[in-house]
Amino acid sequence: MVGVRRHIHKHPETSYDEHRCSEFIKEQLQSLGIEFTGGYGGTGIAAHIGGCGTGGCVGLRADMDALPITEGTGLPFASEQHGIMHACGHDGHVAMLLGAAALLKNGPSLPGGVRLIFQPAEEHGNGAAQLIREGILDGVQAIFGGHIDTHYRTGMIIVDEGLICAFADPFTITLNGRGGHAARPHEGTDSIVAASSLVMIIQTLVSREVDPNKSEVITIGSFQAGNAHNIIAAQAVLKGTVRSTDEMTREKTIWGLKRVVQSISTMYDLRADIVFDQGLPAVINGPQATAIARRAAAQVVGEDGVTCQGYPSLGGEDFSFYQQYIEGCMVRFGAMLPGGAGPAHSATFDFDENCLKVGASWLAMAAYHWLDAYRR
Repeated sequence: MVGVRRHIHKHPETSYDEHRCSEFIKEQLQSLGIEFTGGYGGTGIAAHIGGCGTGGCVGLRADMDALPITEGTGLPFASEQHGIMHACGHDGHVAMLLGAAALLKNGPSLPGGVRLIFQPAEEHGNGAAQLIREGILDGVQAIFGGHIDTHYRTGMIIVDEGLICAFADPFTITLNGRGGHAARPHEGTDSIVAASSLVMIIQTLVSREVDPNKSEVITIGSFQAGNAHNIIAAQAVLKGTVRSTDEMTREKTIWGLKRVVQSISTMYDLRADIVFDQGLPAVINGPQATAIARRAAAQVVGEDGVTCQGYPSLGGEDFSFYQQYIEGCMVRFGAMLPGGAGPAHSATFDFDENCLKVGASWLAMAAYHWLDAYRR
């Protein structure tokens, strides 16, 4: 698994472009004698162990894609693709699922079937939705997955019932003013001034309109405007995301964003539009799947190794799309490095590879426990 992880880490690919990774996974599955079907979402793979039939079928999922980040770890297996890096642990997730595949293939006979789902484009936010449209869940009754988390020590498995990851709603705001000469601002309409004001006003939606007991954040991650020091920019484009843990609060905030954008349009006499892209539902772990996940975790790391995350994460995860159709549970695998490393989605992210055996064992064990429960 370490070799698999390092090979994938060295050759990262972004969402829907995971062609080399996909072919590598197919080679590993072939060497294990596991049947598979490729082409889901272009690069996704569904592998099959055991027969579904009356014994039921459980899904195990790993995401495959990397991020558009230039790696700065200095690792001997660092990315060879400039500007692309596995900065969220998906290389480890693939290694874990292949490890679980080996355990399931060579272990005791299964009372049902297991579908191994190698999914593209989690970072893009809609890979799971695309695979579902293409039938990846046909015949599957429950699904399990996990995510590497360096906030917890290696050997811990974090299991929670209910909402564990936030609703994620990305948006783009475009402000169109009137360009002009920097020395004559009265002849134009400055989109940069309007956009700067909007960024600050947006922060008040959370600080003054959201119940402090309900977690939410609005982040503007991109501000693009102008290309010269002496030109008033005619257009500014802001890109951001809303992360919420409560449906009513989410709806109120989305309405509030639309309201303040319209207000900026009036205030600065320009045209302002906001467009929400396809968002992510919240990850909500079902009670039965969570009970099985916790039982499997205790068997792998012992009762003392199982813990809860407490408050929900404001991170988004497209595992939530699977849970719109079948019950599922996503857990976290502790992977803290003794010397520390950069956070997820940073150029210096890394994790303790000892977590790979924990994740592989838990995935296999969760499948066994679910199939056993389904049979009864």
